[in-house]
Amino acid sequence: MEPTDYFETEALRCEYRLVAGLDEAGRGPLAGPVVAAAVILPRHCRLSGLNDSKQVPEPVRERLFGEIVRQAVGVGIGAASEREIDALNILEATRLAMGRAIQALIPKPDFLLLDALLLPSVPLPQRAIIKGDTLSVSIAAASILAKVSRDRLMRNYDLRYPQYHFKVNKGYATPEHLRLLARHGPCEAHRRTFTPVKSLGADGYRERTE
Repeated sequence: MEPTDYFETEALRCEYRLVAGLDEAGRGPLAGPVVAAAVILPRHCRLSGLNDSKQVPEPVRERLFGEIVRQAVGVGIGAASEREIDALNILEATRLAMGRAIQALIPKPDFLLLDALLLPSVPLPQRAIIKGDTLSVSIAAASILAKVSRDRLMRNYDLRYPQYHFKVNKGYATPEHLRLLARHGPCEAHRRTFTPVKSLGADGYRERTE
């Protein structure tokens, strides 16, 4: 079952007019930033194949990214770096990225829909929805924007750190990534506080291209 506009419609019935869905990509990886997206969709927006980004094949995500950007009333992207993740913890870094996505969003929303998360520092009415990226069209759209944006960043990281195959693993702890991490040690793209990076020692960070 694809997401619907039920939650957006409920907010509109409460006289909110600019309802933004938010989601993130990259809370779990060992490397790379966490990226968030905020999106305001028009009423009765139709996006064929839209769903939680984890359930959508990469070619479909890329197509949906373009369609969402073209149809959306507004789109904002925000990120928190590896060092911010290490300094704050992944939950607070995710909130930071979401706050930045909201700041980048024009027009400004008056209500937020989020996937199982609230933003205490954002002075806007908001609703957290369990599995929201599978239920709400705007959260699902945000999940696509966040995932595609982060994947593109990780492909750029791969150019700088080709020895880790970031364009394939996107920084996640795949068996291959773990083998390469053990072989080469961590680089500046890795999250120092995440196991198993932490166990290899933060002092070993270096620019490496071998």
